[in-house]
Amino acid sequence: MSIEVGIIMGSDSDLNVMQAAADILKELGVDYELTVVSAHRTPLRMVEYAQKAKSRGLKVIIAGAGGAAHLPGMIASITPLPVIGVPVKSSNSIDGWDSVLSILQMPNGVPVATVALNAAKNAGILAAQIIGTANETVGNNVADYKSNLEKEVLTKVNNLKEKGFENNFD
Repeated sequence: MSIEVGIIMGSDSDLNVMQAAADILKELGVDYELTVVSAHRTPLRMVEYAQKAKSRGLKVIIAGAGGAAHLPGMIASITPLPVIGVPVKSSNSIDGWDSVLSILQMPNGVPVATVALNAAKNAGILAAQIIGTANETVGNNVADYKSNLEKEVLTKVNNLKEKGFENNFD
């Protein structure tokens, strides 16, 4: 087993959000690790994690953080790997915008791919898409997943038609 995605979060209180990334990665056949790495409370652990990530075989890091949300950007400033930031609406967050903007507004040279507030599932899908560019099995799993999304929507369209709702689009 080769772990390709690191899922990190600033606190275990973020697990209820970040679990969605782990779940979708598992569904798509991507091996991952999950741990707490706090930019503010364990800065040396954060630096070590970022410095060693590539040599340990990771290909992508998903970093979730709330409030000031420095973790994704700090990790991205240290590692050459792609970092996907998940802004988390936490107990110390104003309304989530502080986390979104902290992750989104990175300076040139230190990119962080940023998903929507609490959208760890999207972060997992994006990580799988990145892995899938070099891993045909994962790429096929992502393609199947997206195909199933389309089928689900078309089933809902048909359900509405059966209930008598008009649809002039088809």
